[in-house]
Amino acid sequence: MPGNAANDAGIDSFYAWVRLGISLLLATIGGAGMWAVVVVLPAVQAEFGVDRAAASMPYTATMVGFAAGNVLVGRAIDRMGYWIPALASAAALSAGFLLASLTTSILGFTLAQGLLVGLGTSAIFGPLIADISHWFNRRRGVAVTAAASGSYLAGAVWPIVIPYVMRGEGWRFAYAAIGVFCLATMVPLVLMLRRGAPREAAGSSGSRPVQPIPLSPSALQMLLVVAGFGCCMAMSMPQVHIVAYCMDLGYGVARGADMLSIMLAAGVVSRIGSGFLADRIGAVKTLLIGSALQCVSLLFYIPFDGLASLYVVSLIFGLSQGGIVPCYAIIVRDYMPAKEAGRRVGIVLMATIFGMAVGGWMSGWIYDLTGSYAAAFLNGIAWNLVNLTAILLLMWKARQGTEALA
Repeated sequence: MPGNAANDAGIDSFYAWVRLGISLLLATIGGAGMWAVVVVLPAVQAEFGVDRAAASMPYTATMVGFAAGNVLVGRAIDRMGYWIPALASAAALSAGFLLASLTTSILGFTLAQGLLVGLGTSAIFGPLIADISHWFNRRRGVAVTAAASGSYLAGAVWPIVIPYVMRGEGWRFAYAAIGVFCLATMVPLVLMLRRGAPREAAGSSGSRPVQPIPLSPSALQMLLVVAGFGCCMAMSMPQVHIVAYCMDLGYGVARGADMLSIMLAAGVVSRIGSGFLADRIGAVKTLLIGSALQCVSLLFYIPFDGLASLYVVSLIFGLSQGGIVPCYAIIVRDYMPAKEAGRRVGIVLMATIFGMAVGGWMSGWIYDLTGSYAAAFLNGIAWNLVNLTAILLLMWKARQGTEALA
């Protein structure tokens, strides 16, 4: 009710929307940890004199640290709330960028990316999504996908900013500047999120009970893990290697960074749209639509490698896949207990991140073997089919649960 302090700061309240806005800004800034390494990959490869697979390892290490952090920080927020783990993560992220800028070998760069940058970035993804899901019932799909859009907004902004800084000062200066900027901006934002998550009262207005499904929580978790790993093995090929791909085609780093930004900006639109769609038709059906469209868009990369066509295909790819990953978090909240949200969301998103990590490395490895990215795109499509199989099984089980309830 208006004027009621508890409601003003509770589920679906005005404060919940303010918190969502702060969370989105925090994720956009902290998301630099996911995308900076993609932009500097060609420069790092040239400076350290390594092949494409070795140059892809810092990204893989970043995603491994990011994946582990989603589980570790997710468990921490279930116990102590969001802001304390997030504060520690922001410090680790900033330290990682600063140390990476000082490294003298690909091994040192890889360790800084994995142990500090990846781990530090994790607080702005799965844990942040889990936290914001507690603040919304009626518009949970929109809220979750909006919070998840921060990582894509970061992908739309940072790949444009970083090349300009690199052009004048080099990648090392760019990394050090990002570290300082993240520390100066993320700490105040995290401190604005100190209020604990509200507890939903049974039968309260707009409450959403856990939906029935003839699967144990462990079995449902495993199915989501398989689906998440498969979709992100496919997703990683364009997202991780589009800059290097454009370099090989003679279009340059700036063109590839532009395509990555377009891809991720379109992903923001896709994520928000998927949130509205999930609130109307359910997260499982929304997930199936996004995964099928991603598979089709990956096919387009193989025959269309002209500059103009790559811009168009990158736009299509972004519009296709942007809403996929947040749907896993919505499914967890729809079918599993709220008190386990941080841990459960963290585990599922860890699988998606491992898919990005392994897929990013595997695409580089396939490139080194074949001298072309065509086979890497086909590998991504094969993993996308694994993802679609798992989602169809999940949809079948969800329908069984709905029919049993009726």
